[in-house]
Order: sequence, then structure tokens, then C-alpha cells
Amino acid sequence: MRYLSTRGEAAQLGFGEVLLAGLAADGGLYTPLAYPHVAPDEIAALSGVSYAHAAARLISPYLSQTYSEDILLQQAQSAYSGFRHQAIAPLVQIDDNLFILELFHGPTLAFKDIAMQLLARMMNHILEKNNLRATIVGATSGDTGAAAIEAFRNLDRVDVFILYPDGRVSDVQRRQMTTVSDSNIHTIALNGTFDDAQNILKRLFRNAAFREKVNLAGVNSINWARVVAQMVYYFTSGVTLGAPHRHISFSVPTGNFGDVLAGYVAKHMGLPISRLIVATNANDILVRAFATGRYEPLGVTPTQSPSMDIQVSSNFERLLFDACGRDHSVIRSAFGALDQSGSFDLPAGALAAIRREFDAYSVSEVETTNEIQRTYREAGYILDPHTATGVHAARAQLKIDPKTPVVALATAHAAKFPEAISRAIGLTPQLPTKIAKGLAGKERFTLLDNNEKDIMNFICERARAVTE
Repeated sequence: MRYLSTRGEAAQLGFGEVLLAGLAADGGLYTPLAYPHVAPDEIAALSGVSYAHAAARLISPYLSQTYSEDILLQQAQSAYSGFRHQAIAPLVQIDDNLFILELFHGPTLAFKDIAMQLLARMMNHILEKNNLRATIVGATSGDTGAAAIEAFRNLDRVDVFILYPDGRVSDVQRRQMTTVSDSNIHTIALNGTFDDAQNILKRLFRNAAFREKVNLAGVNSINWARVVAQMVYYFTSGVTLGAPHRHISFSVPTGNFGDVLAGYVAKHMGLPISRLIVATNANDILVRAFATGRYEPLGVTPTQSPSMDIQVSSNFERLLFDACGRDHSVIRSAFGALDQSGSFDLPAGALAAIRREFDAYSVSEVETTNEIQRTYREAGYILDPHTATGVHAARAQLKIDPKTPVVALATAHAAKFPEAISRAIGLTPQLPTKIAKGLAGKERFTLLDNNEKDIMNFICERARAVTE
């Protein structure tokens, strides 16, 4: 499998190169030349197999010929061996045709663990094979940073630098990043928003000299390996509910668009998905874009679902690339306009193509709290605030189509957001004992201003790849 940049001015790469590269040199995102097809009988054959085996079968067509399915299976088995539920991503029914897909059974209690634990092993395998070191720089609105730190903390060939917006993540999210003492982990509290952190990250990846100096690698959701690893649980949950003989819709709490894009990939591989539902909080750029055709970031509004407090949904570029017939010039023009004037208009044909597959709902703070209360009252199930937006949007979809099951993705454990849950239902969900003990350690982080040069200097002074 070969990969091309959405902007068409970077060389095509193989999977291993894409895994390490993250962002393309031209500022675009790597995407496969084609989506491998999974036949109905192959989908049916996933029934009853372990999650690791399903991952190996579904991801292997995206790999290079030198990366065998057997190696991938070993890595998947290792990645998921520490999860707290044998199914890895179990389904729970909470209402008629309404299901929760629990993606929070990994070490940091968030869906990011499912991709990150596998990505770390894949990346380390490639680095060892080529006797290389890498410097990982990531930006996080809460969960990605903790998942990356947990996945890479014991790997000698990687140094990790995570930027998070100071004061804009929950206490649990922050401590999951700052109480890790491993010498290869560096946590940066940025005086700014997540979008500020993400913009710095993109500029670092566009800086060819810096990329080469530190052997820069990325693990944010712009990394294609993250997307393809998340595609797996759409298939496993779909098969549980009757695929390939039954259509299913998915409702996805959405910030950077990577998780719902994984559902789009699964659909284009052959999984019978009826609707892909984008659930956002007050930071509703995608809802507005789907409704009006204008992609226009506004100021970030802090909410009780901080991992979705994002205005620039980076992975949307991959969807738009497909929706406009993979026309590189359209993407260059659109995102050039975004950089220059702060917005762009979606081509009419692309907007129509997106609307054929996606719906989008903005869920207010009051609606989020009400959903937490309703689900606990009616089903005895505690939703975290992000998942609550997905469940609220799923209920709206069921009013339109009550016959098609809707799976709402539970992207985080409720215990990561105890203040929001306590306000909603008067209870404080408890962290698993092992995780709670780990968060009691001394915090270790560096506070830096929103300044690209300062962050580059901080990284260069500490990254071991620079000195080798």
C-alpha cells in the first residue's frame, strides 16, 4: 500500500514512512491510494475472533509487504493484553436500538489507548529494525497526551514531548501526563489553547530543518496509523450487531475528526454503515460547515467536555479530499485560504457528498448534563460528558430512523471528569485503584509561552536523536 498527501506536493510513501512522518512535508495529510475492500463473508468471519486477531486481519492490507500480518498480530496481542475488559471494546445496550461502545478500558481510560498502544509497538519495531531514534512531539486537548505518554514511556528509542493547554484539561487528564517520571517523557504546559498547541505542532512538522535535526515523528490523530487502528472497533461492534447483514449507524463525540473518520474508512472498506453522526459541544465548526458549507473557526469555548474544545478539526482535510474527487488543487486552495483569511467555502459537490454520509449535532452544556442525568436515571449507566454528547445525538437520530441501531462511542471513562458527573447526578465515579495510585505522584512539567522558537529550543536541548 502506498500513501499520497492530500495536497499533492509531497512524495508518495510506504506505511512505515507514513507512520514516522505524521504530517506530510507539504502540510497535507497522508491517505492511502485506495481503501482495501472487505467482502461480506470476510466481515462475517470476524465473528468470534479475538480483538487482536480482528485488528491484524483488518489493518494488514494497509501495511508494506515487509510488515507481516504475524508480526502485527503479536503486536496487537501485546498492545491489548493490559486492557481491563477481555472484549477490549465491549457493547452495552442502554435503550431500544441504542448501544454504548466502551472504548475506555485501556491504561488511561480513553479511546486513544486503543490506537496508541498499537502505534507505539509498530513505531518501535520500525525504529529498531532501522537502528534509529525518533522524537515524538504531540499536542493534546486532554486524552491523546496521556495515551501517548503511557504507550511510549518504556521505549528507549523514543523521546516524547507533549504540549497541552495550561488550565484547560481536567485534573485527572493533567496528572496522567505530569506524574510520569520516565526520563524520555517531557510534558509542556502551554500558555494558550489547544488550537495554539496544534498550530505550533503543524509548523514544527513543516520545518524541514527541525524535522531532520530531531528525527521528528507524530502521534496525533493526523497520523494515519491512528485512524486505521480505530477503524477496527467499528467492524467488531458492527459484526456483534449483525453486520454484514444489518446496517448500523454510529454517533461519535468529535473534536479533531479522527475517530469519526475511522468510521468513514470502515464504511468505504465495506462495513454497512447507514449514518455517521458527528456530535460536538459548543465548539461546533463541523455542524456549521455541514449546514452552511462554510468552514470558519471561531473562538474556543471552554466546556465540560474539554477534549472537544477544538475549532480546527484537522482530519476533516482527509474527508474533504475524498469528497472533492481527490483534487489536490481544491485542498491546497481551501487550506491556503484558511491560513490567509480564516475560512473557506466547501465546493457544492463536496458538501453534497459529505451530507450523503454524515449528520452533525451540536449539544449544549445543559443538554449534556441532562443526558448524563437521563441515562443514569433510566439505565443506571454513568456517561462522561463527551460520551453524553454522542448519546444525545444518537437519540436525535433514532427519532428520524428508529429501526436502525445506533452505536454511541464512549470515548472516556466517567471517572476522568468527576466534577461534571458530581454536578449532574451527585455521585463521584471512582478511578480504578491502580490508576488512582499512579496519579498520586509528584507532578513534573514545564510551563512555556505560546512561542514556537522557545518550544523548538526546549526540544532540541533534550531530544537524544539530536546528539546521535
